[in-house]
Amino acid sequence: MNLPTEALQRAATEARGLAMDAVHACSSGHLGLPLGCAEIGAVLFGHSLVYDPSEPRWLNRDRFVLSAGHGSMFLYAWLHLAGFKQMTIDQVKAFRAPGSHTPGHPESFETEGVECTTGPLGQGVANAVGIALSQKMAAARFNTREHVIFDNHVVCLAGDGCLQEGVSAEASSYAGHNHLDNLILIYDSNDVTLDAMANASQSEDAAKRYEAYGWHVQTVDGHDFEKVAAALQTARSTKGKPHLIVAKTLIGKGIAEVAGTAKAHGEGGAKFIDASRKALGLPEDQHFYVSAETHAFFTAHAAEMGKKHASWKQIFSAWQGANPELASQLNGGVSHKLPSSGDLLKVIPHFPSDAKIATRKAGSDVLQPVAQAVPLAVSGSADLYGSTLNYINGAKDVTPADFGGRNIRYGIREHGMAAIMNGIAYDGIFHASGATFLVFADYARPSIRIAALSKLPVVYIFTHDSIGVGEDGPTHQPVETVSGLRVIPNLNVIRPADPEETAGSFAAAFSRTCGPTLLSLSRQAVPMLNEIPVDKRREGVLQGGYIAIPESGPLRTILLASGSELQHAVTAAKTLGEGVRVVSMPCMEIFNAQPLAYRESVLPSAVRRRVAIEAGVKDAWFRYVGLDGVVIGLERFGLSAPGNYVMEKLGITAQAVVDAVNALK
Repeated sequence: MNLPTEALQRAATEARGLAMDAVHACSSGHLGLPLGCAEIGAVLFGHSLVYDPSEPRWLNRDRFVLSAGHGSMFLYAWLHLAGFKQMTIDQVKAFRAPGSHTPGHPESFETEGVECTTGPLGQGVANAVGIALSQKMAAARFNTREHVIFDNHVVCLAGDGCLQEGVSAEASSYAGHNHLDNLILIYDSNDVTLDAMANASQSEDAAKRYEAYGWHVQTVDGHDFEKVAAALQTARSTKGKPHLIVAKTLIGKGIAEVAGTAKAHGEGGAKFIDASRKALGLPEDQHFYVSAETHAFFTAHAAEMGKKHASWKQIFSAWQGANPELASQLNGGVSHKLPSSGDLLKVIPHFPSDAKIATRKAGSDVLQPVAQAVPLAVSGSADLYGSTLNYINGAKDVTPADFGGRNIRYGIREHGMAAIMNGIAYDGIFHASGATFLVFADYARPSIRIAALSKLPVVYIFTHDSIGVGEDGPTHQPVETVSGLRVIPNLNVIRPADPEETAGSFAAAFSRTCGPTLLSLSRQAVPMLNEIPVDKRREGVLQGGYIAIPESGPLRTILLASGSELQHAVTAAKTLGEGVRVVSMPCMEIFNAQPLAYRESVLPSAVRRRVAIEAGVKDAWFRYVGLDGVVIGLERFGLSAPGNYVMEKLGITAQAVVDAVNALK
């Protein structure tokens, strides 16, 4: 191995200087990892990673994920040194400043070269697993015997905090079981966490834990260029297992006063930077210093990477010519080209007018034509395909022996599933969806939130959505979950009322490209709402809320509902007679985004006699009923009994709507 050690050492020193200066300039940030992992960064960006800074989204690049996102100056420094055009020295100087491309934690939608939005610890590990899985699936679908266009690696840098978080354990177990040998996890093992030395909160042997997961494990001195490079080379060449490199490092290396202590984790060492920079041999009078030699080294390195990229482009061009249908499919995935919601509705058959099935079962029926229309859609489940009913029929499972399937068995790992789905979405080829019971959305919530923040087009098919779950009891009856999810910005939560609204829900979800959608589906059967025209039910979902039953005569009262409770509003309207309008509100988020004129046409502000009904907590509905209206919902947990009994016992009935309206002035 011909390693340019002198150039890498110079770069590591200057990367340390950039981190010190940036954190000192804004009096905020984390110095420990950028300083402690400088040699690792030099080997990665100066030798081992395959990337092209002139084309950050090259399809066959190695992906680098910084799971320990608080160490963001590590990534920003190396992106600058490596020559990523957006990461100018002015951006490094603007670390954590408003409007910069160098926010406190890396954000994929903000900065070129950042593969994932990694804030909460452990997310990046699971995201890296998702990217590695996506690349395996891409290789299985698109590589041919004549042309290999996907053969890269995913490298993730994580710390003790990442490995302590449960989401990384779930994802790591999945990666080991599925033999993701294109995944390399570097564990920055510095024996320190934020509050104290690591032995205050952990005593496990991480290497043995990962061996038990089925990983190939190496332990190296993280400050030894040769050993780090050799470990990475071994990881690249060893097949059949994902790879853990335990890199023993000194946190805050370069600031003698805090190195190796918990004080080095954050900005505690910033006040010592003048002496530290001098000790490192950096110019005392020139901050944010990068030498001409380092710039020249990375310019030459980028040129070499450009040659690799150019060689790959030739292979890719030949592959395109030989495989036009595959090329069209891949281009559609990369460009996020999806059928419109209207086009998807056209391929979904109508349901029989006498059908009485759960919306989870309707979702299963709808998913099949949607999956045909969106060929890169994949559907996973947290060990619940038999209940969530989201298996793509006629498609294979994704297995270690064959990544060409479309059904992903995540095991009982809801948080890991959601974070892996994010990784698939970050990679930007496949359209990820996954399923569990709605009540377990709380296990996945941090990843759902990051998906919304990062505008990832993932789909959550969550079933068993209310007290209608019945005998499983209050632990499995998500009375507060839907409302709790509705408050996440940029997450569309859709709760369809019958099979035709379910069709509209899937069309809306699988045509969306700017954020995630959660489908809240029932366990219990619901009737077809034939009082509402079929097309109105389908297309009304695309507007979020719509007039399901128009009033006869002057409008006096508005009834609102979502999901399985819409039937009660429809029944109540028949009893109440003239002047009653029924509004279906399957997705508050989509409705709230409609023009004011449309919202006013559905919910005219002059009509204040309003009653809403939903089998969940009431809070979200007061936005629509106002102070004069009434919400029929729950202010308690459920109970263990047949679903119909629970609904009746807790007052989720048509009669309750009638009584509420009659009590209004």
